[in-house]
Formats: sequence, structure tokens, C-alpha cells
Amino acid sequence: MFDDTVGGVLGPGAGASASGAGLIRRRRRRWVRGVGLGVAVVVVGAAGVGWAVYAKLDSNITPDNAAAAELARYEKERPTALVKGAQNILLIGSDSRSGDGNAEYGRDSGTERSDTTILLHLAADRRSATAVSLPRDLMVDVPGCLRPDGTRTEPMFAMFNYAFQVGGSGCTIRTVEKLTNVRIDHHMVVDFHGFKDMVDAVDGVQVCLKSPIRDKAAKLKLPAGRVNLDGEQALGYVRARKSLGNGSDTDRMDRQQGFLGALVNKVQSDDVLFNPVKLYPVLDAATSSLTTDPELANLRGLYELVRGLRNIPTEHVQFLTVPRESYIYNANRDQLVEPEAEKLFAQLRADATVAVTKEVPRDSATNALNAVPGSEATPAPTFRGNTAAEDTCG
Repeated sequence: MFDDTVGGVLGPGAGASASGAGLIRRRRRRWVRGVGLGVAVVVVGAAGVGWAVYAKLDSNITPDNAAAAELARYEKERPTALVKGAQNILLIGSDSRSGDGNAEYGRDSGTERSDTTILLHLAADRRSATAVSLPRDLMVDVPGCLRPDGTRTEPMFAMFNYAFQVGGSGCTIRTVEKLTNVRIDHHMVVDFHGFKDMVDAVDGVQVCLKSPIRDKAAKLKLPAGRVNLDGEQALGYVRARKSLGNGSDTDRMDRQQGFLGALVNKVQSDDVLFNPVKLYPVLDAATSSLTTDPELANLRGLYELVRGLRNIPTEHVQFLTVPRESYIYNANRDQLVEPEAEKLFAQLRADATVAVTKEVPRDSATNALNAVPGSEATPAPTFRGNTAAEDTCG
């Protein structure tokens, strides 16, 4: 949800949705990490506040009626949900400069693009969750979509973030469904201001830096080791690209995923959960940053979504980026690696277990696809990624 050149955490807008971080009660097995799960779980804490506060928080959430209408228009062409109870939530990032506190990140051109987009799959038995990042530079088929001015675009082959630019979250959802054949049940969006507020509301988030950071463009000057980032620093950290890691978009998405996990961990801490002075700002920041599909646009809707998730062990929460490589005609763009990507999408459609590891042979998913059905030697497909149980400083 963040951009390296124009920035980007998702922003509410015409046909937009939001994601953020949330909180729940600490168990012996800590609850799942992940931006969508994090945002939604804040509602659990709302049970202890008064009705006036509840009503205030409830009214913070913006329903995305434009996207709902667009999806209803094309219902017949949308994928069918194959497994009852499984849920797929699209978490979209936007580089919008409109809205309070966002103008300082650049000129508001009147348009916005999705930056980081995450497809979050919640298993039907609520024993696992898989967050798949979709690169903004991925070349995909974008369907004809409704523009904010009421006109419609022509279908075209373009960068993935073009869908959000021309048609908001409704167009982005249709593009993802066309790409993956996975039915999207819900969606959320958050912008720069909402992201910073969430981080500041929990008094910062700790990350591990292997080396010092000196990045003028991102306004970052940080030492190596464990560092507590405030909202402004966190935004620079997740947006930076050229000065951190290997400069690739994949490396940046890995960093974003790790940060979001750390954010949820911080929100889950006893210091936040049981301190009313800190709890309300977290709930207020999380809900204020949300634009969601109408079904989720209230505290009750969010609570219903997350109520069965609290006991997911962190080792069963996977983060990964869809298998991708440089686009054959432009090294600055991405394309899917096949058949690995289709195997991943098939796993999500079937609500099957997705296994991840930090290093995986390129042909792992390929061998799984070509295996003889029923064979005892059938290998399980494995993808490069990490789990929420892993310490980023380890």
C-alpha cells in the first residue's frame, strides 16, 4: 500500500476501499498478522467502550457504494466461490494526494493508482491465512471500467495499478478476479494519513535494520539494529525503494509485509489493549482510515469477519508475493511466472494449504502441477515467502 516514487497507502475515494491495522486479545498463541486482519480486529476492543464511542467509531467507516454497484453490474461474469466459508479480501493501496495530510507527498493530479495490493485468503476452518501481494507493475488484462466522470474505458493490456487509476476499487477487483479466477468477497483501502495515524496511535512500530538508512527522498536517517518508527518514519520506510534492499519492487513488498506484521503485533500488546488512553486513538485511527464494501462498513460487519480468527497460530499465517519475473518486453514491468502463479491461484480457489519458505526452487510448483494424481510421491507446491511467526531480526 505504499509507493516508492509517488507514495501510496490506500486512500478512500470514488470506488476505493481501505485497509489498516487492528487489535485483539493476546492468547498463548498470538493472533494473525496482516494488514486486513489487523484493521478488522480493532473492533474486538470496541466491546468495552460506551455507546457514544461505538457510534462514533462505527460512523468513521466509509462504505464503497460505487464499487458495489459496479460489481453488481458484472455479477454474471464474476468467479463462483468454490468453498463455503472461505473468504477472500482485497486490500488495496492508493497513491492519492487528496485528503487531510496527504498533499505534502506530492501534487494532487485528481487521479490515484493502487500501489501495493494484497489478496488475503482466510481458510474456511479459520486455521490459516494467506496474504498474497500483487505487484503494481504487473502487466494484466484490465476490463472496461466505469470512470468517476461516468464514462467507460475500453478493455486494455496495461500495468495492474492502471485499474485503480481509471476505475477505483471496483475496476481493481474485476481485474484481480479476471487474473486469478478467485472470487473477492470483501475489500478495504487506507491512505497516507490513515497509515501514519495508526502507527502514531500505537506509539510507533519496531523494525530491524541490518544497516543504517540515509535516504533524503524518503526523509529517513536511521541507525542499524532495532528501531522504533513513528508514523512519518514508517511511511518513508515502506515507500523507499532505491536506497533499501536490492531496489526491486519485490524487495519493497517483502519489507511492507514485515512491517504490517510488526504493526499488528504492537497493536496486540497488553500496553495498548488494556490502556484506554491508548486504545481509543487506535480504534479511531483504524476505522477513520477505512473505506470498505458496504457489508463491512460498520463495526459489527468487521467483527463478524474476524471473530473466528483469534486463535490462528502465527506459523499458519503466510505472506508471499505472487510468482513474478521481468516482463519480456520491458524489464521495468512484471509478468506472472507460469505455471507457478496458476498453481497458487488454484490453491486459493480450492482453499488448499499454501506452503511458503524463504528460499524455494523455481520449479517447485511446476513439479506439483505435473505430478501424477494419487501418486504417493506427489510433491506439495511451495512458494517463496514467510510466516508471521518469523522474527524479522532473526
